[in-house]
Amino acid sequence: MDFIGAYSPGNLGYLFAGLLNTLIMAVIAIIFSFIIGSLLGILRYAKIPVLSQLTAVWVEIIRNLPLLLIIFFTYFALPEIGIKLDVITAAITALIVFESAMISEIVRSGLNSIEKGQIEAARSSGLTWMQTMWHIILPQALRRMVPPIVSQFISLLKDTSLAVVIAMPELMHNAQIINGKNVNYVIPIFLLTALLYFAVNFTLSLVARRLESRERKSRKSTGKNAAVQRETGGAAL
Repeated sequence: MDFIGAYSPGNLGYLFAGLLNTLIMAVIAIIFSFIIGSLLGILRYAKIPVLSQLTAVWVEIIRNLPLLLIIFFTYFALPEIGIKLDVITAAITALIVFESAMISEIVRSGLNSIEKGQIEAARSSGLTWMQTMWHIILPQALRRMVPPIVSQFISLLKDTSLAVVIAMPELMHNAQIINGKNVNYVIPIFLLTALLYFAVNFTLSLVARRLESRERKSRKSTGKNAAVQRETGGAAL
């Protein structure tokens, strides 16, 4: 093992350049997969004839395919029908397609967790379905969805390493290039690579735990307030 040679300024710079590409790819995929996944989840929740069923079929197909297959398809198969994507675009597209399907289920579950009585009360007060969704359902559901969505984003960040199969210059790819220079670099470089992945993902996991803790406290507080109101109303009667 050659730690000194492995951690030379040139190697470290190349490795951190791969980390930067990984983070950029993950951020872009997170933004678009959240937007698309939210739309898909709302479409399934809305139960629009035909459209909701087609959305459900699409989501179930993507969720049951390996991400590696989707990456291969976007990079190698799409050019056969005239759609040629560069390595970075193909990797990001595959991540967006796969992760949006996962997030759509989180969104749908979050929306379903809101009591139906709130929807009925909002509609009876004169609000349209869109107004009810935007002002009543989504704000509550979003708070409940944040922890699992952050956890899914952690998985997305780890999944970026699969882009190494199409030579995407991300962290794992650059680590392998450095290891190819000298077999004595393998353990030091992979240790540092693992540490970098751990640092980023552990930070995100702490955020997820904190948000989940806040959500639990919020639910307990809401439950206590509701109980106090019931007791007060009962005493007044």
